[in-house]
Amino acid sequence: MAASITTIKLQKKTKKRLEKIRTHSRESYEELLQKLLDLLNSLRADPDQAYDQLRKIEKQHRELRKE
Repeated sequence: MAASITTIKLQKKTKKRLEKIRTHSRESYEELLQKLLDLLNSLRADPDQAYDQLRKIEKQHRELRKE
């Protein structure tokens, strides 16, 4: 069975903020939101693990900016 898809409304400033934190330009909003939700859940359960995830994301951003 195919995944159910929905549409959500975002303010333009929210969309721009999401675009700024993408790891790569082809990353979908679905992937981005899943990553953010996973990070939030990790933060609640294990702040140290969440910090490690944030460092990995920041490293990916730095590498992307170099290209």
